[in-house]
Amino acid sequence: MKTVVCTDLDRTLIYSAAALFLDGPDETLPRLLCVEMYQAKPLSYLTETAARLLERLAEAATLVPTTTRTPEQYARVRLLDKPPPYAICANGGHILVDGVDDADWAARVRARVSGLEPAEVHEHLTRVGGDFVLRARVASGLFSYAVVDRPALPADWMEELTGWCAERGWRTSLQGRKVYCLPAGLTKAAAAAEVARRAGADRMLAAGDSLLDIELLEAADAALRPAHGELADTGWTAPNTAVTTTRGVAAGEEIAGRLLGHALDPGVVPDTGLWRELVSE
Repeated sequence: MKTVVCTDLDRTLIYSAAALFLDGPDETLPRLLCVEMYQAKPLSYLTETAARLLERLAEAATLVPTTTRTPEQYARVRLLDKPPPYAICANGGHILVDGVDDADWAARVRARVSGLEPAEVHEHLTRVGGDFVLRARVASGLFSYAVVDRPALPADWMEELTGWCAERGWRTSLQGRKVYCLPAGLTKAAAAAEVARRAGADRMLAAGDSLLDIELLEAADAALRPAHGELADTGWTAPNTAVTTTRGVAAGEEIAGRLLGHALDPGVVPDTGLWRELVSE
């Protein structure tokens, strides 16, 4: 049986310093590995144990980073010693094959999500934003997002933006300090199905933490979400999706281990026992 593992990156496998959720005496905290630099500064981390588990997972299955990051943003991440053969970027708008953008897939996605222009959404996002919107941009010509001062967000601002987008066939997601506005037809699940077909996979595993991951998680044979993030905040569940027992960077380690355990034995995702044994090996 050939397995493809499509997993979100930010706040699922890798974490900024603000999202680590480390607790306890310093001497008991896990060793961290920086996997992303930005402007010569460390930006994203996972535990060293998670890094080892992901290397083993990449040997046991086809590991596919599946992210809303643009290809340029994804290129900064060094998740494995050897880059994975496939990556999904821009929420499914791009499939990278050995690091090269598949132009045919990108064209097919653009044709499918044609309609309201991202620039129109970007203009609205900028117009209705206040001082709490720190910066905004159009990503990959497909969607718009803004970096916000989250504590300063007005109570009803996100709800009003979501309603405006929904009327136009778009959707929103609030992840950490980023507000995303995307066309409804732009999904990670569609790109994951295409990668699974190309890889000749018999089954798919998935992991993610945000509303933008729902279709991907639902499409998987088995899936995981962390006990933090947008899906946790909304209480989203699905019969095929297990929830971690940990939060923050520890949840990233747990996800890596449980995905590896399930790749090796399809019966272990609901049970955390095997992945803890894998960690100790």
